[in-house]
Amino acid sequence: MLMAISQSLPVVLWCGGKGSRLKEETEFRPKPMVTIGSKPILWHIMKGYAHYGHNRFILCLGYKGEMIKQYFINHRLLSGDFHLETSTGFTSTPQHTDRDDFLITFADTGEETLTGERLLKVMKYIPGERFMVTYGDGLTDLNLDTLVEFHEKQCKELGTIGTITGVHPRSKYGLVKTSEKGTITDFTEKPILQEYTNGGFMVFEKSGILPYLKENQPIEHALADMAKDSKLALYNHDGYWQCMDTYQDMEALNKQWANEPKWKIWS
Repeated sequence: MLMAISQSLPVVLWCGGKGSRLKEETEFRPKPMVTIGSKPILWHIMKGYAHYGHNRFILCLGYKGEMIKQYFINHRLLSGDFHLETSTGFTSTPQHTDRDDFLITFADTGEETLTGERLLKVMKYIPGERFMVTYGDGLTDLNLDTLVEFHEKQCKELGTIGTITGVHPRSKYGLVKTSEKGTITDFTEKPILQEYTNGGFMVFEKSGILPYLKENQPIEHALADMAKDSKLALYNHDGYWQCMDTYQDMEALNKQWANEPKWKIWS
């Protein structure tokens, strides 16, 4: 039975990879803990979901997962003012201190485990039928209410069991435009492409996706099998999206945070 769109959905976050393309940072900490401003990118992602009322998170931990646990255990004290009684070790925070309202399940899914199996391992922590999934390195201004509404419509009308968000990727290379005679007319530095790729913001029906998840497989294999069975829908998002793959991506996101963070939809 399909649930109401307004209901809060659990969000699974893949946080266990090593992030080898960002080794300047991930040699010392897991990729989701790389900071944008003073906060880990993982926090930024969670704030986006919580803005739409989805504040129940299941973190699939792996590489240096203890650092993610320690951050959130100490988060309330590290993110604002607090009182400390040294004789007892008791701490408290002033009532005016802003607090993030996250309910987090920390699941150790293995350091070398692939994304499909990581999702399979945490299925026991998903209480209902519908849930969302994303990676620990992508930011967007995506309207999650619209995404879930689209997903429900496709489920009802087409019998799909999952929806992925299509976004426009940015070319890793500069592109050259030419005239009909073959002369160069323009250079475009790493343009945004018109094609769509999986932006990583996904919605699934638990009973539907479960048969597609297998051990020792990435999630892409499950998605490909679902697509062959016409069980996967694509929601096109033409707004802001950025993935933090490289050190240059990290620097660009920090500059955006200081000036115009388009993914900051919360107040």
